[in-house]
Amino acid sequence: MSSVPLVRLSAREAWRQAWQTVRGYKLRSLLLILGVAIGVATLLAIVTIVSGLSGRIREDIVSATRPYLYIARYTGLGGEDIDAKLRRRQLDPELLPLVAAVPGVDRVDYMIQTHRGDVLTYGKERTQFVSTVGATENFAIMYSYQVGEGRFFTRRELDARERVVVLGYGPRKDLFPRLDPIGSTLSIRGRPYLIVGTMAERKSITGSMGENYLVLPWTTYEKDFLDRGLEDRVIAATVAEGSTVDEVRQGVTGALRAGRRLRPSQPDDFDIVSSDTYGEMVDGITGAIAVVLTVLASIGLLVGGIGVMNIMLISVTERTKEIGVRMALGSRRRDVLLQVLLESGTLTLLGGVVGIVLGYVLSWAATKLLLFPFRIDPVTTVIAVVFSAAVGVVCGIYPANRAAKLDPVEALRAE
Repeated sequence: MSSVPLVRLSAREAWRQAWQTVRGYKLRSLLLILGVAIGVATLLAIVTIVSGLSGRIREDIVSATRPYLYIARYTGLGGEDIDAKLRRRQLDPELLPLVAAVPGVDRVDYMIQTHRGDVLTYGKERTQFVSTVGATENFAIMYSYQVGEGRFFTRRELDARERVVVLGYGPRKDLFPRLDPIGSTLSIRGRPYLIVGTMAERKSITGSMGENYLVLPWTTYEKDFLDRGLEDRVIAATVAEGSTVDEVRQGVTGALRAGRRLRPSQPDDFDIVSSDTYGEMVDGITGAIAVVLTVLASIGLLVGGIGVMNIMLISVTERTKEIGVRMALGSRRRDVLLQVLLESGTLTLLGGVVGIVLGYVLSWAATKLLLFPFRIDPVTTVIAVVFSAAVGVVCGIYPANRAAKLDPVEALRAE
């Protein structure tokens, strides 16, 4: 129990007495601090982990280090008439030099792919279904894919329509678990292909699904595998440094309209979407998830706030006589109100600080385990500190107001 304070209570003295009260009731204070800390840690961990999840999905979907434009007859982001868009003309390879000549375009890639999967075999080894992609020599550079062994195919091999292939990490691991695959010949749909390289593991959030692919020159794909009516042909163009996405989009749109001989009155018969759009879509989805989880986790802080109110009511009851003595000696009601509010605010502030440390430790461990990006957000940290202190002040208003309204005479009679 703290000693009788000065009649006129300064803010500094109120803080000192609040701290003495916290130390005087160690177990009670510790349990309250722990309750608030768990609530804050849960909230902080949710925000940090969901932010890491968003960053990881962005990395997997966007992939490239530079912004890029994805051009197709239908990009998959919706539209008035999907069937009509799927009946559009494919993007022919003759459009590729037109896009490459647009000011602000750095690199371009042309890809052909069908929804059909291939099962590869080598000796007794067999793969799962893999996606076969026809692309240019810029594929790995534009999408930040790392070559693990060997090399990527060259422009000369693309122009010569050579049967060379680069295996994704999945089929490389399935077919050559203990052998060097470089220089081996692989049969794909009955045709021999020389393995010139393999891709490094991406550790995608989709797991093995994101690793099961192989890449070969699109010219060779067109020669050997083309499934007319089933394939998707797309063009990708990275935005050069110093140029904006909107500027390049306008230039590419004009080049494609000219290349496809569209009249001014005709609408575009292709879709263009930027990598930023995919990122914003991911942020929107993960942001909604974060809001729902944050609301659910806030129940923990609500419970902590109820605990603050309960403990402060007990504290006021136990110190009724002390409060009466102070008020009889001239303490103002606001002095009593200030001390009780500072005591509750101090308890939850300590809980918030402990919760921040605990929350970031848990977040760091979870993001490392899940292979998500981890970062400390100063704004979120400050909000957590302020919010935890505010919980104590708000939930301490009723006990503080009750203490401030005590009648000094009745309080002095209390045992």
